[in-house]
Order: sequence, then C-alpha cells, then structure tokens
Amino acid sequence: MNYPVWDVAFGAGLLMAIVSILHVFVSHFAVGGGLFLVLTERRARRTGDDALLAWLKLHTKFFVLVTVVFGAVSGVGIWFTIALINPTATANLIHAFVWGWAIEWVFFFLEITAALLYLYGWEKLDARLHEWYGWIYFANALASMVIINGILTFMLTPGSWITNHAFWSGFFNPTYFPSLLARIAIALALAGIYALLTAARQVDPALKSRLVRWSGSWILPSLAVLPACIWWYARTIPVSHWAAVHGSMPTATVFAWNAMRFGAATFLVALATQIKPSRLPFAASLLLAVLAFCTMGSFEFVREAVRKPFIIADYLYGNSLYAKPVPGDAGFTADRINQAGILATAKWVEGRTISPSAPARAGAEIFRVECQSCHTRDAYRGVRAWLFGRQWNKEEIAAMLTGLDLMHGGIMPPFAGTDSERLALAAWLDEVRGPLPPPPAPDGAAVFQRHCSVCHQGESTASAITCFSGMDAASIAGALTSLPAFNPRMPDLHLSDADLAALAGWIQTRAARP
Repeated sequence: MNYPVWDVAFGAGLLMAIVSILHVFVSHFAVGGGLFLVLTERRARRTGDDALLAWLKLHTKFFVLVTVVFGAVSGVGIWFTIALINPTATANLIHAFVWGWAIEWVFFFLEITAALLYLYGWEKLDARLHEWYGWIYFANALASMVIINGILTFMLTPGSWITNHAFWSGFFNPTYFPSLLARIAIALALAGIYALLTAARQVDPALKSRLVRWSGSWILPSLAVLPACIWWYARTIPVSHWAAVHGSMPTATVFAWNAMRFGAATFLVALATQIKPSRLPFAASLLLAVLAFCTMGSFEFVREAVRKPFIIADYLYGNSLYAKPVPGDAGFTADRINQAGILATAKWVEGRTISPSAPARAGAEIFRVECQSCHTRDAYRGVRAWLFGRQWNKEEIAAMLTGLDLMHGGIMPPFAGTDSERLALAAWLDEVRGPLPPPPAPDGAAVFQRHCSVCHQGESTASAITCFSGMDAASIAGALTSLPAFNPRMPDLHLSDADLAALAGWIQTRAARP
C-alpha cells in the first residue's frame, strides 16, 4: 500500500517461490559442496589417488559454475524479486538486520574469491595452500548460512523482537538452532547428491564405484538425521502457526505430504545407488537430484504457508498492513485504514474516489493494493475460479469480505477499508467471476460446503452444528436467516428457500448424531 505494486500476471508469490527455491537448492550445495571438495582432496592426497584428484578438478569446475555463477545470479534475483513483491517487508528486514546483512555480504565476497582461487589454483598452488583456500571457502559459506538462517527464521518466529526490536532477540529466535541444524544436514546431503551427477558420467568402473560410495556416505547419514532436525524445528513453531498446515489450506497441506513423500523417495533412491555403484546410470543420479529438489521445494512451500497470513509473523501482513501500530507507520494498521479508507491511505493508487455508477473500477484498484500480493485474477491463487466454485452472489461476497481473517483457519489478513470500499471490491469480484451457473439441485452438504466451510472446518464445523442440537428443521432454518445474532461477524445467508430447507435438514441430521 505504501509502495508501488508489481503486477505479475501469473502470480508474484509463484515467481518468488520459483526464484527462491532454485537459489536455495544451489546455495545449500555451496555450503556442503565446499566441505566435500576439501575433504575429498585431502582423502585423495593421503591415499595417493590420482584418479580421484583428476575427477575432483573437473567437479570443481562444475561446482563453481553452479554455485558462484548461477548461485550469485539467482541470489541477486531474490533481492530484485522481494524488493518489488514485498518492499515493506524487505525494508523492515534491512532496517532490523542492517549490520547482519553487511557482515553476510563480506562473507559472500570472501566466499566467491576463495572459490575462484581454489578453482584456478589446482595447477599453480602447492597442495597445502590449495587446501587452505578450500577451508577458507567453506568457512565463509557456512558463516553466510549462519547469518541468513537467523533472518529467515526471524520471519516465522520473531520471538521477543516484536516488543523490544533488539537485533539479537530477532536473530537468535526460537527456530534458529533447529533450522540451522536441518539446513546443515541438507547441505551435506546435497554435496553427495550433486557429486553423483558428475560421478555417474565416469567410465572407469573402479573410480566410479569409489565415487558413488563416497557420495553415499554424505547423503545417507545426513538424510537419516534430517527428520530429527525437522521434528525439533516443528516443535519450536507456535501451535497457532500450525493451523494452516493441519487445516484445509491446499498449499500447506499438500506440500507437507509431498515433503514427506519426496524425502522418503530421496532416501530410498540414494540407498539403491549403493547396491551396484560401478553401474550407476546417469539417469538414476539425475532422478535423485530431482527428488531432492522436490523435497526441498515442498519444505520451503510449507515453511512459507505456516507463516501466513504474515510476511513477518504477528507483525506485518503481505499487503504492507501492520498488525499493530508501528512508530513512523501508524497509518498502515487495520483500525486506522478502516477509519480513513484504503484509497485515502495508500500512497500509490490511480484514483481515490468511488464512482456510484462504476464501483468496480475502484474495486480493481483496491484488489491491486490489498490482495494482489498473494492472489491473481485468473492464475496462481486466482479469485475467478474460486468464486465461481463458491457460487456467491455480490451481496454474499461483500458479506464474506468482513471475515477474511476467519477463512481457511485464519490464513488471510483482515480486510482493511471502509464499507463503501468493501462493497466496491465485492462489485469488482462479482464482475470478474461472471454470470453464475444454474443453481444445482438442493443438497444440504453441498450448500454447507459452498457457503459455510470456508470458515467452519474440522472442530469448528462440529461446534457450529452443536449449536443447533435439539432444534427442528424449521427452527434451524429460521436461525440461519439471522446468523449475525449468533456472531456479529457472521454474514447473512442469501439462500433460496430450497437451499435453506436442505441446509437446515442436513444440520438437523448431523446435530442429532451422538
């Protein structure tokens, strides 16, 4: 709201996921791979294994191309993307951890310098000095991860930083250490997985066998301890944040299961590579890398989804809306915007008035500044298909906007704005959705799914139905026509007589069950 909005047609959030997951998959290899290089070199020199040294020289070129070239470019891509998608969050992270970022950039510079010296020093440096460059690279790569991990985990569990805004309170937050151990385990596993990509291309069966077994000794132990690290990490996340994962939000739920499936498949395929290491086909090593990428990508999706609706948990929503008044930005809180209006408060809007004859025009502007950080019109998390499936009319859309923060277990921020702005947004959403299809045959369960399940899920469904225990269908139907009497934040249902009767009958049947 207080910065221009970058309009990404297929979804700004999806673009962020693509850029960041690719970078994370490479940056973790940069840490684990650095240790892999120097320990493998030491192993080869101590055993006099010239064939292993020759392979390691080629693997070093692959390592530098992937980590220093692609890793650096994708890292810049992350900064470019987050600065345009979530500029308020980026500004907060820079202001809160400015010296942390500065130190990390120093480590990154030393990391790149040491990597290039290590690559070009194979033929020009003596063995001892060459190994020292490898150790310098690894130390700086690990130090970079140590700092970045503190800032990433801060976004999910800022801890006491919310009240004292102290650097160390935010940095050493509740999930810092379990996340760091998990990422180190992932980095070590990826070192072996990436090594298999070049090892599988070897034609010498004896060398290939040694490489595959050596790589497996990095992959299997790391993956074996990873579940314990993830369990510790999950235990430190507040229970309230897990509501999205255990609820019906598709992103969190689906990717949580995917992370477990892909993780198990990665371990099994890695184990299978050790059966006949001298015959490992390149396709098998590539499959292992793809499975590892899917595992890590799924975990990153879950981590992001657990934090929703916040960009910085309990502090900043995705649409630049602060959860509580913030010195210097007190205007960007729900209470303040509800009084002044989003069009009057936002700094980058094309119009600040609502035309009575064309409210949808202002509604489009409201959607752009308040919803587009997560949603699109037709693509990723598109509102058109979702509204079409719900079959809500304009009045119901306007009513439901009053309880956005109650939907899907509370994974959306509250609507911020005046009633006229809420009606304007509803008019635009109704226009986007298009004509409603013919109403389906009355079915109580289907009516509940369309109109009620967006808020009432799991235990909430049971508690809602229990309220009608002992009532007949006619009494339930009468109560359903005045839902705000139960809870002022519940909207009035605009149902046909047939749908109302079907819903009342379905609730009566469910409420009568023991």
